[in-house]
Formats: sequence, C-alpha cells, structure tokens
Amino acid sequence: MAKPHCTNQEIGAAKTLRRWLLVTSCIFSTFAGPAQASSEDAVPPPEARVMTGVELYMLYHDKSWQWRDGVGWMRSDRRRFTAWTGSGQKFTWAEGRWIVTDGGRLCLDARWHSSSGVYPDKTCFSHKRHHDTIYQKREPSETWYVFKHPGFAKGDEFSKLVSKDLVSSELARIRAVIEPATPLPDAKINRRIQQ
Repeated sequence: MAKPHCTNQEIGAAKTLRRWLLVTSCIFSTFAGPAQASSEDAVPPPEARVMTGVELYMLYHDKSWQWRDGVGWMRSDRRRFTAWTGSGQKFTWAEGRWIVTDGGRLCLDARWHSSSGVYPDKTCFSHKRHHDTIYQKREPSETWYVFKHPGFAKGDEFSKLVSKDLVSSELARIRAVIEPATPLPDAKINRRIQQ
C-alpha cells in the first residue's frame, strides 16, 4: 500500500492547527471556574433571577479580573477589554470588547495574540442572583458556582475583581515579547457561544 503524500501547504496547515489547539487550550484554562465550588450548594435555587445588563455593568466596569495566570481589564470607555495570560513563550494577550446583556451574560469578545498567531475568541459567563448571592457559570455548558456569597467570603471569584488597571503596565512589555503574527482565516475558537 502506498503512503499518502501530503503537500507542503497541507503540512503547514496541520502545524498551524496544532499551534491553534495549544493556544486555545491555554486561553480556555484561563477562564476555568473555581475548583472549590461544590455542585450541591452551587446550583441556583429556582427563585434565583437572571441578572440585568445594568447590574452586570455595575459589577464589572473599570475592574480587573485576576485569573490563575493572568488578568483581564474591563474599561467603561467604549467597553474595551484587554488581557494577558501565561508566561515566557506561552504569553498571550488580547484586545476586544466586553459585553453585558439583560439575559444575564457577560461576554469577553477579543482577538488573542500569541507567538503562533492571532485567534478570535468569545467567552461568555451567565449570572443569576438570589438575594445577595451571585451565581456564575461559563457558557455554554459549565456548571454553576457561587461567584459571590453574601458579605465577603474568602475564595469567592468576586474577590478577584479589583477596581484598578492591572493589565496595561504588563501588556506593553508582553507585546514587545510576542512578534506580530498574521490572523488565521476563520479560526474561531468557540463557535458554540451565542449571545
């Protein structure tokens, strides 16, 4: 049986796909929900209501959201979103917009830049509120967890929101490290998310 012959273009496309999958996994791990949330006490009660766009705007505007290995900043001005994550050769940075809806969603719609290319990504989080407890889940199918307990609870994801720009100072340095790359055509990271 003859071995299949691949053209240089097909080999290049396969390498690009492998780099794209690696960057995608890094970006998705950045937005992972907190591991400490248990599914039993994290399910919103039936009387929990979907948060409004105004509530979400007040919750996130002009805040930096600290992640496991990076941070995203949601500016009020034109709803600009900037972020960085990773370290060394695995740095990625993003520019785009943050969007809130009356359906309880916060979406981070940005182009992520890495040494292997530029990749569009739209990551959304749903929010529900019951009294002073806010529940959150990453869409489309992650599980609910308590984002904010009543009062202050150490370990809440809410405690990682800071009223300060923690992105810009690092972003200039990271941009200098990552060489500009050409966007890949139709490289959607998360096509399943709809607003």
